[in-house]
Order: sequence, then C-alpha cells, then structure tokens
Amino acid sequence: MTTSSTKRFDVHEAITTQIIQAIEAGTGPLQMPWHRSGGAIYRPTNIASGNAYRGVNVIALWAAAHSRGFEHGVWGTYRQWQAKGGQVRRGEKSSLVVFYKTLDADDDHHHQQQDDEQQHRRFVAKASYVFNVDQVDNVDTDVDAPKPDIDPVVRDQSAEAFLTATRAVIREGGDRAFYHPSDDTITMPDRWRFTGTETITPTEAWYATAFHELVHWSGAQKRLDRQFGERFGDDAYAVEEMVAEIGAAFLCGDLGITAEPRPDHAAYVDHWLRIMKGDRKAVFAAASAASKAADYLAGLAKPEEVRDAA
Repeated sequence: MTTSSTKRFDVHEAITTQIIQAIEAGTGPLQMPWHRSGGAIYRPTNIASGNAYRGVNVIALWAAAHSRGFEHGVWGTYRQWQAKGGQVRRGEKSSLVVFYKTLDADDDHHHQQQDDEQQHRRFVAKASYVFNVDQVDNVDTDVDAPKPDIDPVVRDQSAEAFLTATRAVIREGGDRAFYHPSDDTITMPDRWRFTGTETITPTEAWYATAFHELVHWSGAQKRLDRQFGERFGDDAYAVEEMVAEIGAAFLCGDLGITAEPRPDHAAYVDHWLRIMKGDRKAVFAAASAASKAADYLAGLAKPEEVRDAA
C-alpha cells in the first residue's frame, strides 16, 4: 500500500467516525439542499404575457402551489394554455387571481362622478381562473419559466475537473437528482435551485449531491458491480444510499469541498439506518464500499490532473 493510499484511507476512516459520532449525538431532521420547486424561487408568471403576477396574486398563487404540490410557477387560463398547444387535464381545479379593469366613460353611467375624489375609483375588479403548468398536458413544464439572475453555486475548479475526468454523463435541469441506470446518466437539479441548508452552503450542497450520484454511477455492473442483496436482502437499496452519501463525504474531503463531514451527510445516513432499524454494522459495510468507490473514481479522474487544474 502506497503512502498516498494510506493517507486517503485514514481520511475516509476519520470521516466515517465523525459521521457515526454525529448520528449518536442526534442529527435532527433531514433537509434537501435545493428548493422543492422553481415556483418557490421566482414570482409566478403568466404563460401568455410572460409577465410576473403582482400584488395579492403572488401570495395567492404561491399558496396554491404549496398546498397542492405544484412543482413550477407558470400559470394561465384555460384558453391561454390552449393557445400554447396545451390541454388542461379533465377534473383539474383552477386557482383564482384578480385583475383590475378601467371603466370607460360610457361603460357604466352610474359610476361617473364629477369631483376629483371619485375619478380614481373608475376601476372594477375582475376574477380570472388559472391553471398551473403541472395541470396541463402537451407542454414543457419549464416553458417560459424565468431563471434567477444570481447563481448561488460557486464553481470549484478541482471538483469540476474531477467530475469531467470521470467521463460520467451529467445533465443539469429540473428539480430532481438521480442516477438513471438504463441510459447510464446522472441528472442534477439546476444550480440556481440550490440554497443550501442551515449547515451547508449552496456550493457544498451542489457538489455533495453530484458526488452522491457519481458514487451510484460507480456501482454499475460494468464498473464496480456493487450488490448487497445477498447480505442485506430487502434493505439493499438503503445500504446503497448509505454508500452514496458516505462516498460523497469522502470525495468532499478528498477534494477539499468541506473540511469535515457535513451534518447533512450524517442525517442522510441516519435516515437510511432508521429504515434498517438501526443496524449500526451496516455503516461499516457501507463505508468500506464507499471507500472502494471513491478510490475507483479517483483512479478514473487521475488525481494529478485534477490538482493541476486547481
């Protein structure tokens, strides 16, 4: 065993110990480090005009999206969606917004007042009923959705070089993170969706999430062929998730993304341990597999080239 590999193993062992200590101390609730939806980030917008809603309509549509689990912030009337080629699904319920129409002089004579005090009241509130893009078929869910001007994730040159050097196909877009075995690709949420949590920055969160999915990628049959069915049976999926999260912690440590394991790593591992009814031995099995995955990925990435990129 070389000095380099010994040092890396020691780092992994120390991180595993810290994760276990954090679990024993109590990890608190598990938090996802990116927004549940784009609709929570920007003001609701109208599909026809592209304009953001204003005033009380912003609050009303945010509330509707939250209570009904909508993932996006684009809205329109039934006819506006039809004009875009979409079809509101049968049985979908609309949400109410209000707009104000100016009355012309001959629209309603009894509204007319000669004194200046009454002139500014010549507006009438009109109700409009809108549907969220999640209620509509035949349209792209991200159609015309505005993106925030500020990207909270600061690109780390070493980490970017590492990800590129593995040659894993990583696609960015949407609000889910996952490894897709059938086409051997990784999908990451848009970077602008990441807000971090109380204990990590958006940058740490993005790379830790990317490394989590990269560890899953390493376990494919044509790579490490990682399987746990024989030992853990129905809990094999939970163990694989622990491998991915501990492996992400190892890679964050190896690449200097964080000086120590994020509390979120421990919370995630603890979440899967609870599903397995607290099998503490599973942590060590997962840590061993995670170390092999981190070493495998480092071999693909050629650490000396990653360092040179920094």
